[in-house]
Amino acid sequence: MAEKKGALRPPKPPAAQDAGVLVIGLGRFGSAIASTLEALGHDVLAVERDADLVAQWAGRVPLVEADATNPEALEQLGARDFSVAVVGVGSYLEASVLITGNLVDLGTPQIWAKAISNEHARILQRIGAHHVVLPEADAGARVAHLVSGKMLDYIEVEDGFTIVKMRPPKETQGFTIAQTKVHERYGVTIIGVKSPGEDFVYAEPDTRISANDLLIVSGHADLLERFAARP
Repeated sequence: MAEKKGALRPPKPPAAQDAGVLVIGLGRFGSAIASTLEALGHDVLAVERDADLVAQWAGRVPLVEADATNPEALEQLGARDFSVAVVGVGSYLEASVLITGNLVDLGTPQIWAKAISNEHARILQRIGAHHVVLPEADAGARVAHLVSGKMLDYIEVEDGFTIVKMRPPKETQGFTIAQTKVHERYGVTIIGVKSPGEDFVYAEPDTRISANDLLIVSGHADLLERFAARP
């Protein structure tokens, strides 16, 4: 049986397999995911074996105290009923691999796993994790882009395709998007404009850019860096 201790909120099993998320590990990564999902109204169950973390999060998210490296424990807490599982255990490589392997054996449709190195990520992918996240590396790369220019936010989607929020270069201020010829000159696309006190609007050729606007721009990361470096 999965061990349960303390004054924990009883978990609600999801009504259907596509309704619940199992979050294993309540460190900074896992707890942020579990608490955010709970706040958004999703069915979530957190699993943690550290008694101190269990005490810290009891009453804040649906939670059981159990050792997810034990496949019998996962079976007993109903892990098969969840369509998505997040393995937030990253610092302990052996535990991370064992938990991910257990979820693969259970046939979990979507497994997200945290890794702390590229080598760790490769192992998780090889044993069957569908999505591997390197939070520290991803955050470091993102911050590097943000501190190097006018970018205020930076999201790399895939294969270099990126979306950024940025201040408009001077050469675009006071002109419509068609007049700036941004796509022709820099290979990037302005997809939205946010003026102070106004709602976000999707960019049209006649959308005029002012100095205080925020631009949402898409394109390859290298081209966006070049555009954001403009004075």
